[in-house]
Amino acid sequence: MNPLRSVGGRLALALAVVVAGALLLADLIVVPSLERHLIDSKLSQLRHDTPAIAARLGNSTDYELHARIVKAAEQLDARVIYFEPQGFRRNVLTVFDDSSSVTSADVENDPMVVRAFDAYPKLVSGTVTSGDKEYAEVGYPLVTGPVVLVRASLRDTLQSIHQVRRRLVIAGLIALLASLLVGYLAATLFARRIRRLERAAHRIAAGDFSEPVVDRGRDELGQLAVAFDDMRQRLAQLEHARREFIANASHELRTPLFSLGGFLEIMDDEELDPATQAEFMATMREQVARLTKLATELLDLSRLDAGRMTVEHEFVDLTALAEVLADEFRAVALSRGHPLAVENGIETRAVGDEERALQIGRILIENALLHTPPGTPVRIATAERDGTALLTVEDEGPGIPAEHTGHVFERFYRLEGSLASGSGLGLAIARELAELMGGSLELQARPGRTVFALLLPTDRSDADISRENGDMSQMGQMASEKASLQ
Repeated sequence: MNPLRSVGGRLALALAVVVAGALLLADLIVVPSLERHLIDSKLSQLRHDTPAIAARLGNSTDYELHARIVKAAEQLDARVIYFEPQGFRRNVLTVFDDSSSVTSADVENDPMVVRAFDAYPKLVSGTVTSGDKEYAEVGYPLVTGPVVLVRASLRDTLQSIHQVRRRLVIAGLIALLASLLVGYLAATLFARRIRRLERAAHRIAAGDFSEPVVDRGRDELGQLAVAFDDMRQRLAQLEHARREFIANASHELRTPLFSLGGFLEIMDDEELDPATQAEFMATMREQVARLTKLATELLDLSRLDAGRMTVEHEFVDLTALAEVLADEFRAVALSRGHPLAVENGIETRAVGDEERALQIGRILIENALLHTPPGTPVRIATAERDGTALLTVEDEGPGIPAEHTGHVFERFYRLEGSLASGSGLGLAIARELAELMGGSLELQARPGRTVFALLLPTDRSDADISRENGDMSQMGQMASEKASLQ
């Protein structure tokens, strides 16, 4: 792999660019600013000291002037030049700098002097270049006409600036190399964590959910690893449920098919009396009904997943609906020895789809009749609670263990040791239909009492809001479950 295409190479290069940019900004902004500051400080010091020096020189006699110029130069650590005009000419005196005799001819035409003669009573200051050297100068005009020029070399200041720039460049180069090294090493370690997540993603995509996704970091990558592991566990559960469903569906399909095949062979090969034929025909109809029920559940589940299940939102009389359900199941309940009763109070109206509400009621009542011992009372009731209409199905069976109550609405979930077999789809379909109508399905279970309640809104606006919220959550759930089943 090209090093510049790796995370380590790109991060190291990015750090190097940042360091190089900081170094360039320091050279273009910080160093010139420091240079201006030092020069301004030098000029400020000269402007502060020059007036007093110039006053002493202006009050000196010709005999004292030379000595005072030398003393002032020593005091200021600078050259002090005294200009005294004669008429329209500006004669330059000989000055002494550091006790060494020098000529002042190099400053006869100094621009600061010319400006000072014309600036009275203000002093002038600035920098000048003479002989490839730079100086800080202050020109001070006296009342009597002369001008005192103080010139200080900026060599030490500029050398300090150059030294700072050199050290900055050296430090920048060291920082640049360190950033390349540290950045590459840090990015390499970071890339290893990413590669571990990549390998985990490939394992999960290949259907291997056995190995957990572990990353001990507490940063965003660690949180991503936690999300990956949650996804792995969820997919493992869905895969387990899918396999169980295939096994259960195969069993549910195979049993009635074998039974039908056996009865058909017997009826074809042997002469049976009418009573036996009638018994066989009844059993065959039961097996066909069992196959039809399973096919209907699978079709409903497919429509729910594809989002093609549509429901109406109209007013439904739950009181009348409870009576209809009781009439449908009264014969089945009697044959199984279950007392079936309807406990209706005031008229209860809800907003929903009557056919889907009947379908949910059938699932709940059938669940109560099939999964409880004979003789268990089953009651259907309607009520209102906090502006919500309820259709409840209650039985006095052994109840649902607490460890199973959180899973009974999951697809393909079946309680172990239940009294009747099934596909494990009924309650899951009932819950999704309830949410599609803007309602919900609740469970209250304790030993000796199990209550399933269908809750539906009583107002159309509440139904629309609930349905929209249910659609959003259902879409995310269906997407993940469909992906695992394909």
